[in-house]
Amino acid sequence: MTWLNDWLMEHVGFYRYALKQADYRTKDWFLLWADPIPTLFLTFIYLLIVYFGPKYMKNRPEVRVPAMILFLYNMALVVLSGYMVTEIFLGVYRSRYNVICQRMIVTNDKNEMRVANALWYYYFSKLIEFLDTIFMIIRKRFNQITFLHVFHHSTMFFLWWIVLTWVPGGQAWMGPFLNSIVHVFMYSYYGLSVFPSLRDKLWWKRYITMLQLTQFVIVLTHTFGGIIYGCDYPLWGQLMLGGYMVIMLLLFRNFYVQEYKTRDKRVKQRKDK
Repeated sequence: MTWLNDWLMEHVGFYRYALKQADYRTKDWFLLWADPIPTLFLTFIYLLIVYFGPKYMKNRPEVRVPAMILFLYNMALVVLSGYMVTEIFLGVYRSRYNVICQRMIVTNDKNEMRVANALWYYYFSKLIEFLDTIFMIIRKRFNQITFLHVFHHSTMFFLWWIVLTWVPGGQAWMGPFLNSIVHVFMYSYYGLSVFPSLRDKLWWKRYITMLQLTQFVIVLTHTFGGIIYGCDYPLWGQLMLGGYMVIMLLLFRNFYVQEYKTRDKRVKQRKDK
């Protein structure tokens, strides 16, 4: 634990009480440690890089990252995402989860632990994905560093620290499962697009965004369905995950409209002229 965490534990009653309720199975796992400071510190470093990186690179030449490095990075995330999809599916299936409403079961059963382990990999993958932004900065792709991009990357890491610390299983499985499926396609696209000869053949970029929007709708329905159903899963966890899905759905919908609908309209107007 960090000294700041120790100080907060000593002087802030609610903070001490909350961390004492941490899931005993995961609280000592790497980067969790029943201590939010490491995760928040890494997120803070990420935001500093986002703010100062473009300023530093503004009058400097872009770093020409070899295409093979970018390809291998993206393919590694494809493999990791595929692994998480498989592990979550097997854990959920063998634990006989109720797809509509799965209560939180704190047990060392191997299949429940399989789900928890997969969710930890999902949490850790959000740290790895900070490299998405770093590659954009050093390659001077500043137009790609949108509010949506930074908000999503900077919040997911801490959000899943919370989930892994208190509720690493049960109703929380759906979001990582679907998101990892989407990431298989998304990082496949990014990996292949680093080769100029393939870019014109990758016609399915817009469908990835549509897949993401579909994912948010399903997870949102699943989460609030659990609330309405009276699912025996911490209500604060369902509200947190559901609220985040609402935010992401609105942000991604706006991105889709701006990126594709508005662009298609401009292209059509130019053709008409």
